Amino acid sequence: MIVLGQVSGVYGVKGWLKIYSYTDPIQAIVDYSPWYMRHGSKRGDWQPVELLQGKRHGKTVIVQIPACESRDDAQLYTGYEIAIKASQLLPLNGRDEFYWSDLIGLKVVNLQGVTLGKVSELMETGANDVLVVTSTEDGADDTGATQRLIPWSFNKVIIAVNLDKGQIKVDWQAEWCD
Repeated sequence: MIVLGQVSGVYGVKGWLKIYSYTDPIQAIVDYSPWYMRHGSKRGDWQPVELLQGKRHGKTVIVQIPACESRDDAQLYTGYEIAIKASQLLPLNGRDEFYWSDLIGLKVVNLQGVTLGKVSELMETGANDVLVVTSTEDGADDTGATQRLIPWSFNKVIIAVNLDKGQIKVDWQAEWCD
C-alpha cells in the first residue's frame, strides 16, 4: 500500500472530510479510487472506500465518502490514513520522474563511491524536496544512526537514479552531515 494522505478533520455538518494530501498537486488524491483507509494509531486492516466526490478547498482537499452523513460520522475518521495499491499509480511521463515510494530504501552513493546510507523518507520544504538519508555504524540499530538531508536537485546534487540497481548517485560529501 502507498500512503497518499490522511484525514485531518471534518468540514461542515454533512459528513465531509478534510484531507491532508501528500500528492502533487494536492487535489490529485481524488483521482484515485478506491482508497484504502485505516486508523493511523491502530494500524488495523486497510478497508476499501469509494469516493462519492472530492475537490480542493483552499490549502486542503475535502471529500465525501459513503455512510458518512453527519459531522459526528466524519469525526470518527479523523486520523485515518489514506492509501492506494501500487497498481493504481498513474504512469509517469518522463525518464527522470519518480514516485517517492520508489525512492524509499534506495542506497545513496556519492561520486567518490562512499555509501552515505539509505533513503528513509522524503520531505517537502517549499524550495525543493529533500532526501533524508540514514546510515548506521556497522549495522547498528537506528539509535546510533546518522542522518543527512540532501536536496533533491536533479542534475546538480542528484546525479542519477537507478531503480534496477537500487541506487541514487549524488554529488555530496560524506563529511557533510546535518
